[in-house]
Amino acid sequence: MTPDKPSRSPAGFFALGVFFFFGSLMATFAAITLLKPGTFLDQAWKLNMSAHEHMLALGRVIGIPFIVLAVVLFLAGLGWFRRRYWGWVLGVSVIGINLAADITHLFLGDRLKSGAGVVIASLLLFYMTREKVRGYFLEQYRLAQ
Repeated sequence: MTPDKPSRSPAGFFALGVFFFFGSLMATFAAITLLKPGTFLDQAWKLNMSAHEHMLALGRVIGIPFIVLAVVLFLAGLGWFRRRYWGWVLGVSVIGINLAADITHLFLGDRLKSGAGVVIASLLLFYMTREKVRGYFLEQYRLAQ
C-alpha cells in the first residue's frame, strides 16, 4: 500500500453498503404506507400484518420515525461507500442500536425473530469492527489529510 493508492476493499464491503441503502428504501416504503394508509402499497405488509396493525393503531405520526430511519440509513450507505470514517461510525451505531432492540425483544418473548436478529446484528458488528474493515476507513481518512 502506498500513500497514493488505497488498499483493496475488504470482502463484504459492497454488500454492507447495499444493505444500508436497501434498509433506507424499506424504511421509506414503511413511512409512506404508515403516513398514507389504505393504498395499494399496503399489500406489501401482508408479510407482517401484525406489525402493520400495531403501528397503524399508533396513528399516522408513527411514519415520522421511519422517515428519520430512512435518512440515517441513506447517510450510512453514502458514508460507507465514500469510505468516510463518520459513515463507519454511523453504520456501527445503527447496527448496535438494532442489536440492543433485538436483545430487548428477545427478553420480552419474541424468541424466533429477535433471536435471528441478535445473531445477524452480532455478526455484522463483528465484521464491521474487524481491524481490516475499520482500518479501510481510517486509511481513507489519513489519505484525505
